Amino acid sequence: MFMSVFRYKAYDKDKAVVTGLVDAPSPDSAVNLLREKQLFVVHVEESKTSFDLSAAFSNMKGVGFADVVNFTRQLSTMITAGLSLPDSLTILRNQSTNSVFVKVLLEMERHISGGGSLSSALEKYPKYFTAIYASLVKAGESSGSLDIVLNRLADTLEEQREFRSKVSGAMIYPIIIVIGMSLVVMIMMTVVVPKLTDLYKDFGIDLPASTKFLITSSQFFVRYWWLMILTAVGGSTAFIKWRKTPVGELFVDTLIFKIPVFGELQKKIILVEFTRTLSMLISSGIHILQGLTILNGSLGNVLFRNAVGDISKKVEKGLPLGDTFSQYPVFPPIVSQMIRVGEQTGKLDDTLLKLSNFFQSESEHLVKGLTTAIEPLIMVVLGVGVGFIVISVITPIYNLTSQFK
Repeated sequence: MFMSVFRYKAYDKDKAVVTGLVDAPSPDSAVNLLREKQLFVVHVEESKTSFDLSAAFSNMKGVGFADVVNFTRQLSTMITAGLSLPDSLTILRNQSTNSVFVKVLLEMERHISGGGSLSSALEKYPKYFTAIYASLVKAGESSGSLDIVLNRLADTLEEQREFRSKVSGAMIYPIIIVIGMSLVVMIMMTVVVPKLTDLYKDFGIDLPASTKFLITSSQFFVRYWWLMILTAVGGSTAFIKWRKTPVGELFVDTLIFKIPVFGELQKKIILVEFTRTLSMLISSGIHILQGLTILNGSLGNVLFRNAVGDISKKVEKGLPLGDTFSQYPVFPPIVSQMIRVGEQTGKLDDTLLKLSNFFQSESEHLVKGLTTAIEPLIMVVLGVGVGFIVISVITPIYNLTSQFK
């Protein structure tokens, strides 16, 4: 049976106005459903809001982190202003230009109008809203401070977005240079060098070793380019699958931390997210053990996940939090020291937030140092590569002109 969406206005048993959406095959069925919920129906009409399913499939970008950040800030503002959740979601849905997110908001609105909570609606979309996000909202609903929790969550997400933007923005220039170098090499090896090879054959001159190597490499590029593509695709696919295995994940995550500068930067980035999120969980009233369990699933490195899992078990047995953190090398000594201070003063959430700010400052300095080191390194590699090609191409021509003299 085809179900329609009906917008209603009713009064509850306390004579408070209730509005929202309900799914039903007909207006009469909608009224009956509302009466079963002990609501006195004043008005029911079919919602004119339509959703183009094909538009959702055509919009391949889905729901991004920026969409979630903006949604959290706007919802926080509306809840603080006194709007109900269904009304707030309706406004946000009408304002959204992302067709996929429109469908998500519509389903959430229906769920809440049907008696569900915001946290349970968020849990239906773990791809867009993390377990941490849903747990914080649930804690806010339980304590009656949803507006405060949403505002704090919006602040944290905005800080995360700004931090990620700084890190990714600093890496754009080196990536563009590497891509440009790769394209130049491909063009040289497949277009320029083969033409020079034909020229050298016509004159029958003796070629230096560097030129012979360049010609051999060029011939391999021209003849087996398809094999190189297949090897790259196959190798990448195999590596990605192996990377997801316990052995592969442990090997790669351990190797990343051993890379000079870059490994330290990755560790600092994880520490920023870890301390900031744990601070937010604790300040929202979530117990430290529950917070560690929730946070453990979101950590992107198996070394940190293993450490946090062990820490949770030891804290559950009654061991001090600061002492347990000091037993794992992935956490710098300052983490255990500051956590001990936070435990003694009873301000663990504030201490963790200060730690997060410290690690963020350290990360930004590392990013600057990394880009400063990468740029001259790229230029050196580029200079050596170009110099090798130029020498390999020019030397035979110079020898040829010398013979004519």
